[in-house]
Amino acid sequence: MRRSPSTPDQPHRAPASGAPRSGAAGWEPSRRRFLAVGGTALLGGLVGGLATACGGGGDGGDADTATTVDTSGFVVVQRFPAGQSLAPGDVRLPVSLRTTAGALLTDGPERLTGVLRDERGDTVATIDTPRRGTGLGVPYWSITATVPEPGLYDLQIDGAAGDPTPFFLYDPSEIAVPGAGALLPPFDTPTTADARGVDPVCTRLDAPCPFHDVTLTEALATGRPVVYLIGTPAHCSTAVCGPGLEFMISVAQQYADRATFVHAEVFSNPEGTDVAPAVTAYGLGYEPVIWIADDSGTIVRRIDVVWDETELAELLADSLS
Repeated sequence: MRRSPSTPDQPHRAPASGAPRSGAAGWEPSRRRFLAVGGTALLGGLVGGLATACGGGGDGGDADTATTVDTSGFVVVQRFPAGQSLAPGDVRLPVSLRTTAGALLTDGPERLTGVLRDERGDTVATIDTPRRGTGLGVPYWSITATVPEPGLYDLQIDGAAGDPTPFFLYDPSEIAVPGAGALLPPFDTPTTADARGVDPVCTRLDAPCPFHDVTLTEALATGRPVVYLIGTPAHCSTAVCGPGLEFMISVAQQYADRATFVHAEVFSNPEGTDVAPAVTAYGLGYEPVIWIADDSGTIVRRIDVVWDETELAELLADSLS
């Protein structure tokens, strides 16, 4: 396995100083402990704001500069959003790995296995998920499960050092960010014809992406499925947002006749210091995010933070079939 010399930019909350680092076999999650440590090891820092979350920093982990490391006793690194973001139902919990010394792995096991447990320690789902991340500097493993009830849970990953990885599922009424089952709220996103005060409309490095012809409001009015991305390519193009947009451009071609794709930027100025209205309208404290809505405008799926082209193609096919 190989390691990255720097951390990919991620808009997540930094772990509290008391975050768990070395595991005790008898560790049990509790809501009090979860709130105290703020989850587990996370990448980057959350909105103080989003400017520091996605702007500047790591190079995303260039494999050419990585070195071989001892992979005995890796640590799970949370890639899914912290805070009141996740609801019961079909949950997606992407993670990456680092060494016990703190170096992110740019390689890793072909599959991660383990169990997802509730607060009592009972197994809710088994974990057996492949390594993903083609086109990304740091690989990830997308853990998925159906979890019917709100509450505190954890991920017990085989071979991982330290405590299990806790996460909390909230009642949808407690979550600001729109999720599966809700209507995708219309919003007049910037277009090439009307930037609505956002400059630039698209920070894709080569040229603006093709998803700025209509507003989200107009897309929802067509009666076709809608795929909506909020992300900023220029401010984290080597980590997640830039590749994530490129993956969507590639996959969108096969849905051109039956779905409308829309992209909105995170910042309203070139410096990446002023948060754009699209972000505040959806109550976002992290990005990038993709929403997939059916022809009635109901959200079928929300994809948070990290994906590769293969997983995005799979999720779109499943959601739009």
